[in-house]
Amino acid sequence: MQAADFDLTLARTPSGTVDLRGAQVAYLHDSDRSWPDVVELDGFVYGSIIVDEAGERREAVGRRNSVTHRVAWIRRGPDYNPQPYEQLAGWYRKTGHDDDARRVLLAKQRHRRQMLSPAARAWGYLLDLTVGYGYRPWLAGVWLLALTLLGTLIFGAHSPTPAKRGEGAPFQPLVYTLDLLIPIGGLGQRTAWYWSNHSLQWLAYLLIAFGWMLTTAVIAGVTRTLQKN
Repeated sequence: MQAADFDLTLARTPSGTVDLRGAQVAYLHDSDRSWPDVVELDGFVYGSIIVDEAGERREAVGRRNSVTHRVAWIRRGPDYNPQPYEQLAGWYRKTGHDDDARRVLLAKQRHRRQMLSPAARAWGYLLDLTVGYGYRPWLAGVWLLALTLLGTLIFGAHSPTPAKRGEGAPFQPLVYTLDLLIPIGGLGQRTAWYWSNHSLQWLAYLLIAFGWMLTTAVIAGVTRTLQKN
């Protein structure tokens, strides 16, 4: 199907399925009541989405809950298909709403994750929590700040044992914690001190592991985003 203006503003919600697979329209005009429980959108291409607002037709961007509403619209499809998400994200990007486009692409990755194996889902959850699949890189900074604060407070309340007595810089809890979390390079604190308290030593090991996981997730997430772009 090809049309200039596809108007699906209905008085009440239809039953059954609306199948728009492969359709192309310049303008999609719909409302909250337009769509039944099942909507086939794979291959559906549109130039703009129009809604009624205060009795006027306006593009459905910048409206409250616009992304949530449109993602729920896509999720009415019986299967996962990437094209409806990419089409919607492209429309948001074209209208200058890059943040909304990223939210749509994040929703796409979360939907796709449900189709993966348990191991791949676990990796997906890690990417989501740490960097939002590359669409929320600021999350990595939040994790780094939280773990740095945790380590600094706990290690600062105890006294470690020097690896070599009389050598090395004085113990600095903040620098020591950063040395554990940052896997690349070295600040001279991690190798200079160790803990006779097993709980604190295991905390140090955990922070090293978290540092590697966080770094790996950041690289994977950013790489994924750059490849998509």
